[in-house]
Amino acid sequence: MPNIAAFIAWGLITAFFIPTGWTPNETVAAMVGPMIVYLLPLLIANTGGRMVYGIRGGVIATIATMGVIVGSEIPMFIGAMLVGPLSAYLLKKLDSLWAGKVKPGFEMLIDNFSSGILGAILALGAFFGIAPVVSGFSSILEGGVNWLVSNNLLPLASILVEPGKILFLNNAINHGVFTPIGVQQVAESGKSLLFLIEANPGPGLGILLAYSFFGLGLARASAPGAIIIHFLGGIHEIYFPYVLMKPILVLAAIGGGMTGVAVNVAFQTGLRAPASPGSIFAVLIQTASDSYIGVILSVILSATVSFLIASVILRASRKRDIANGMDGDLTGAVAKTEAMKGKSSSVLGGLTGAGAAAADNREIKNIVFACDAGMGSSAMGASVLRNKIKKAGLEGITVVNQAIANLDGTADLVITHQDLAARAQEKSPNSIFVSVDNFMNSPKYDEVVAMLQSKATEEASR
Repeated sequence: MPNIAAFIAWGLITAFFIPTGWTPNETVAAMVGPMIVYLLPLLIANTGGRMVYGIRGGVIATIATMGVIVGSEIPMFIGAMLVGPLSAYLLKKLDSLWAGKVKPGFEMLIDNFSSGILGAILALGAFFGIAPVVSGFSSILEGGVNWLVSNNLLPLASILVEPGKILFLNNAINHGVFTPIGVQQVAESGKSLLFLIEANPGPGLGILLAYSFFGLGLARASAPGAIIIHFLGGIHEIYFPYVLMKPILVLAAIGGGMTGVAVNVAFQTGLRAPASPGSIFAVLIQTASDSYIGVILSVILSATVSFLIASVILRASRKRDIANGMDGDLTGAVAKTEAMKGKSSSVLGGLTGAGAAAADNREIKNIVFACDAGMGSSAMGASVLRNKIKKAGLEGITVVNQAIANLDGTADLVITHQDLAARAQEKSPNSIFVSVDNFMNSPKYDEVVAMLQSKATEEASR
């Protein structure tokens, strides 16, 4: 995810300057090949290495990944994702063998030569061992996709993709599976419809529209704002809680996704690069010059089908939801669940982590929102809380968003999705933790602000 800007840059250069681009230019188009073969995989490898072992990890990851790049004939995105973190992990283990045992003055010599020797060995191993395996795996994946396409079965992929997205596997599906294959197809034909299987904003738009008309309570009130963030901003995570609140709505997402894929298959459309984030603007910018009609229709029709299915489901369950006290409040589900389990839903009663015991006396100045990628959903949550803190007149408190992998233990308070809390606590065990079910509409934000105001009042009275 941190390297998406490079994919977009490559996509724009491709869109403009390849022979089938908007402004063909053979000289400038010479950049397209080296960027996809070398730049993008090496960026991925370096990022993976840094996540595991800092700068040294990033360097050896880049060295080793050259082995899979040179040892194969296809862009090695999957190879970079494997070799990069693995190389950094092996270097970390190697360094631990003589940590604290090297005589003063020899540290740099040992560090540089150990990295260099291990890097050379890993590059050779990747060249002869990993590159053929990854190439074979990529061929299998591509063959499976081609089989679905040739048998007009590609829309069935939505049966797996849409539920996976809602379980917050959207980035893994899009950038881990479809992007590597799609990039190869772009190199061959100038476009790929695989970039639209997960990124199509239509299914989510249809569900949010259905909530806007037929939802209840806060869900209905917040859906129009969520539409803007989802459709224009491209943050698809915003609609996931609306589906999780009523899981049968995954049928609407699947129906919309299948419709969108079917339209793109029928019109033979595609994008020139990944549309990330999945904003309608990003989709249209990356659309191939011969694909605008099909792409636009795929978004419209997928949203229409998703809306119709979701509307039927919401209207059919409306009376039952009202009778059961399920008013559609996105935050109420959490409170009810915790009440059934005998847990407190307040922040002070629900704090976790080693720092929770000292929460009453601990000064909180650094708040971090953490999610898988450290971008979409956590960025939205950080923005919401930052505005609440500003309106409360509190000063000197920073609110940032990070990937869980980048937590370094310095945060006073970490806010994360309840499904990711365990992973976050492993990375920052001494922080205070608050888990939420929805980054945009959690009542715990108001409780955090109230806690901060209470602490500020106590400090002022001392």
